[in-house]
Amino acid sequence: MEGFRIVFPKPMKVEVEKFQVGKPKEKEVLIETEAALISTGTELTALTGDFPKPSAWSNYIKYPFVPGYSSIGRIVEVGYEVKDFNVGDIVAATSPHATHAVVRADQLVKVPENVNVESACFHTIAAGVMNSVRLAKVSLGDAVVVVGLGLLGQLTVLFSRMAGAHPIVAIDIAEERLKISKASGATHIIRADDWNDVRKNIRIITKGRMADKVFEVTGNPNVITEAITLTKILGRFVVLSSPRGRTNIDFHDEVNRPSRIIIGTHFTSQPELETPYNPWTRKRNTELFFDLLSAGCLTIEHLITHRYIWREAEKAYNMLLEDRTRALGVILKFGE
Repeated sequence: MEGFRIVFPKPMKVEVEKFQVGKPKEKEVLIETEAALISTGTELTALTGDFPKPSAWSNYIKYPFVPGYSSIGRIVEVGYEVKDFNVGDIVAATSPHATHAVVRADQLVKVPENVNVESACFHTIAAGVMNSVRLAKVSLGDAVVVVGLGLLGQLTVLFSRMAGAHPIVAIDIAEERLKISKASGATHIIRADDWNDVRKNIRIITKGRMADKVFEVTGNPNVITEAITLTKILGRFVVLSSPRGRTNIDFHDEVNRPSRIIIGTHFTSQPELETPYNPWTRKRNTELFFDLLSAGCLTIEHLITHRYIWREAEKAYNMLLEDRTRALGVILKFGE
């Protein structure tokens, strides 16, 4: 069968190409995609080619590059020995932006009937942010600062609020993102025009204590040196973004002397298998995300800013290249 997928054949080039869709084999299913979420940080890094070489980025991004890892689709065919899924099930997958995908059944999570497909598209990012908030040990009454209010930052605000954090301070340079963060649960917003002013404001908001947990979610290596200074003595500084390049930092003044703890929380730090010590795999986090949406305990529609038919992918990426600060959740709609 013939399908279509989005590809970056080289930096700054977006195409839709045909490909042959295989038949599902043992323990696999064939999915027809309904919608997918563009991961603006990762995908724009791949599209622009703006990453250090050599690095983990250059090991991951090879051209032609097929982007995408957060889709929702309908199962149209099941392979033998697939027991937990049936034709017609709506499922979450980590497959690229394509009309069809053959996926191992054990990697899928069913989407509840009352969960909106577009909201469900956030599953990969939501699971990763849940993991980050857990690793940071956000708890009742923690003062949390989130620096960078793209999708990851907005979800960090949201899940920190659910964990009981207060106050939650959202920091960015984009006015619209700051406004949206209030709907995500931020108690205070600060425009990051002057970091001396930012530090003064954080000290006032936290009654002189500074932040228990600071999440860096910009991906800008130069922001890290400023953001870490918002963390209190023995506080946790969490690198949730995937910074593009090196950061120069005085480890004595900013880490050793104040005894701050630095935590990297890449999505891959979610364990592959559940254990009694850490049951929170990507699938388990995804299930919780869907349960919260289904129960009405969580709403994320306010984070969806743009929708494009998949054939208009080039238009979507050009919009992001022009000014990514005006976009948060960008949905690619398939099946049309």
